[in-house]
Amino acid sequence: MPSINFILPHWVYWGTLIVFPLIAMIMARRTQTSGYSSPIAYMILISGGILGLHRLYLRNLWGLLYLPVFFFILFANAQGQDAREAESQAANVVSSAQRVIDRLEPKIAAADGKIEQLRADLAAAEEGTFAQKRAQRTLEKAEQTLTDDSARIEKARADKTAGEPALAAAKADRAQWANMAFYAFMVICAFMLVDAVLLPRLVSRAEARAAQEPEEESALEHEAEERLEQLEAEDVQSDMKHIGTGWTGVIDRMSFYAGEFVSYWMVIAVIAYYYEVVARYVFNSPTIWVHEGMYLMFGMQYLVAGAYAALTDAHVKVDVFYADWSPLRKAVVDLFTSIFFFIFAGTLLATGWIFAMDATAVNEVSFSEWQIAYWPFKWAIVVGAVLLILQGIAKLASDLNAVRNSLQGA
Repeated sequence: MPSINFILPHWVYWGTLIVFPLIAMIMARRTQTSGYSSPIAYMILISGGILGLHRLYLRNLWGLLYLPVFFFILFANAQGQDAREAESQAANVVSSAQRVIDRLEPKIAAADGKIEQLRADLAAAEEGTFAQKRAQRTLEKAEQTLTDDSARIEKARADKTAGEPALAAAKADRAQWANMAFYAFMVICAFMLVDAVLLPRLVSRAEARAAQEPEEESALEHEAEERLEQLEAEDVQSDMKHIGTGWTGVIDRMSFYAGEFVSYWMVIAVIAYYYEVVARYVFNSPTIWVHEGMYLMFGMQYLVAGAYAALTDAHVKVDVFYADWSPLRKAVVDLFTSIFFFIFAGTLLATGWIFAMDATAVNEVSFSEWQIAYWPFKWAIVVGAVLLILQGIAKLASDLNAVRNSLQGA
């Protein structure tokens, strides 16, 4: 299989985080049209064509032909990884044995001459003297060392002899599975190339089939679409009801749109991890940037969306008693607890400001090979804290207004 050595440029990463949510927000506000779309079909072909998803989108069951080929690629790559591990183990055995042989052969060759000299020294030593005993011990030690080294080199030669065929077999096995995966991938590429040409006709046929569907089925689909649109409208209305008027409404809208903006980053995460899975398990090319880029993105999303969660009252809290209280009592309690809120938000802002300034001053980057700049992530702490404080001020004004209106009404 061919490998993928693509590393996402930093400017593409930041550009995607900025531009994609804007495009998604615009598209979400456009009137939705039913039916099949050639641009969407081609987009699915590019992103999920390896699984035949473009044909399944058009309700064409020939897309199922992609799945066995795709699963065979995964199987072949798994077998190739096993063969690579076997090759690595066999290569380690052979290389270790060769190192032992290279180290001991000169030592053994030199030991033969050394032992002959020690024997001569022993023969020349006077009987019963200390010199004779020392020469005897030295000779015995040299002979034992020679025996041990000879045994080790014989074992190394045996390991090398046994390991070389295993290494050759593992290499052949790995190459075989790699070729099989490559040929299967070429089959899928051929399928996709043919479908790229046929896709406009496939879309037309899908639309023709949809037009010929029984009226009952069309009515059910139309009813389901209307129900889905109704649920989406209800979700939007449930969020919009939290937006106030006047200057607090400006802050509320700022928090609302900030939350909507970063919510579309989830789509980026799906696409990025889909790419990671395909690159890792189809092309045996795991990336160095997907995981790091996504968890940093989720960190920024968590910070920036805090104000949106505060606006829509989505933060986790224990409201066993709070839920049944009157609006006046809720407002009074919220005014009291806002003290702790502003302590937290102020600390977050001050700490985030220090982190951001330090990271900007030294142009801090990650320790990975990707080396993405860290200072934008640190500034996200500041942005999130500012949005949270502004939303807290808007909430504080709303609670004060609720208390004042209740007292005036009383």
